[in-house]
Amino acid sequence: MTPRTGRPTGRRTGQLHLNAFLKPPGEFLAAWRHPETAAGAGVDIREVLAFARTAERAAFDAVFLADLVGVPFASEDVLSRVSVVNDSFEPTTLLAALAAGTSRIGLIATASTSYNEPYHVARTFASLDHISGGRAGWNVVTSLNDGEAQNFGLDAHLDHATRYDRAEEFHDVVKGLWDSFEDDAFRHDRVSGVYFDPGKLHALNHEGKHLKVAGPLNIARPPQGHPVIVQAGASEAGKNLAARIADVIFSGITDLDRAKEFYAEIKERAAAHGRDPDHVKVLPALSVITAPTAAEAQGKLSRLTALPPQVALADLSYWLGGFDLSAYPLDGPLPELPVSNQSRTAQQQIYQAARRDNLTIRDLVRRVANDDRTITGPPDLIADHIEEWFLGGAADGFNVIFPYLPGTLDDFADLVIPELRTRGLFRTHYTGHILRAHLGLPRPPGRR
Repeated sequence: MTPRTGRPTGRRTGQLHLNAFLKPPGEFLAAWRHPETAAGAGVDIREVLAFARTAERAAFDAVFLADLVGVPFASEDVLSRVSVVNDSFEPTTLLAALAAGTSRIGLIATASTSYNEPYHVARTFASLDHISGGRAGWNVVTSLNDGEAQNFGLDAHLDHATRYDRAEEFHDVVKGLWDSFEDDAFRHDRVSGVYFDPGKLHALNHEGKHLKVAGPLNIARPPQGHPVIVQAGASEAGKNLAARIADVIFSGITDLDRAKEFYAEIKERAAAHGRDPDHVKVLPALSVITAPTAAEAQGKLSRLTALPPQVALADLSYWLGGFDLSAYPLDGPLPELPVSNQSRTAQQQIYQAARRDNLTIRDLVRRVANDDRTITGPPDLIADHIEEWFLGGAADGFNVIFPYLPGTLDDFADLVIPELRTRGLFRTHYTGHILRAHLGLPRPPGRR
């Protein structure tokens, strides 16, 4: 993708937010084959910690770790050719290690509401917030596929409506558990022998449609009050949930006009829930390959995409909800699809793009293999794109995706970040110590 040229103008004040989306050794399906990556980086703590420290040096708001709790169904040949679904750390365990090796950057991890229990999630993220000194964030997901379901006693993934209904209740229980103790409940008074003030303990005693949880949580209230809540749903149910609960909302929209519509809609929905829209940060995905010159950047892209992933058709099928495309001609149109029970929004976006741009299955496979979201160019053009979206009311910042690591992260930190700082769009250093401070979010009050 080539960004528009020319500096945009706008009246917006403040600075944008950037999260570093870490998927070692990179987002590109064949990134592990790149000569500048460590093929086994997904389970190499030294490599991942180095990535996090680079992002911290650049003053990113947070690193963000995605996750699946099961290998997607695919042929053994397909699975044997990719790294990210087969060989990666459990993210909350990884965040604890990253917390010890960093000091300021936020730490966001994914945990499923479909295949966890709220007490475990509440305790885990409260612990991470204490360990990190207030830098934890929870990416709330409902999970994606039947491969995950079958690791947890189910034959198939829960239907879409049930997943989101459970997720909303799950979130409310977790937040309630975080508020089990008031901020000053723990007295640690050696003289009186009082460890905590029982009048400042609030048992949850939740009994709802999907969940029954007594509480209280057996850990003090987190330093942030509530760890930052992140959500990425783009379906109707997903947008409703995000507008009500999320502090940060990710999106995969790459079209500027659609991004503006989504941004305005989320802010309006948040206001309708009685929330301050400025406290809901919308961060679209942004995949970048940059270099000092356009020719060098294009050369990096060409070298990357010359590594054939050989799994793009299967990957396209996965995002279409597991629909098998092998029986259809590659140069024919995408057939009519049954509604997915996995990633419904991704399926709809691919289907709409195919119809809008008259794409064949082969065209779609190339888009998956080469990732048409990736913006390639020198740092001033990358910054132009960022500035246009930020000042134009399409984003509060970006979830930056790195096609291969560490190269594209290093280049973004060394080339794009200085350009954004020159334009007054991004911080030169951290001014706070907790993730909520980086994001300009208030600390929520506890129960009284």
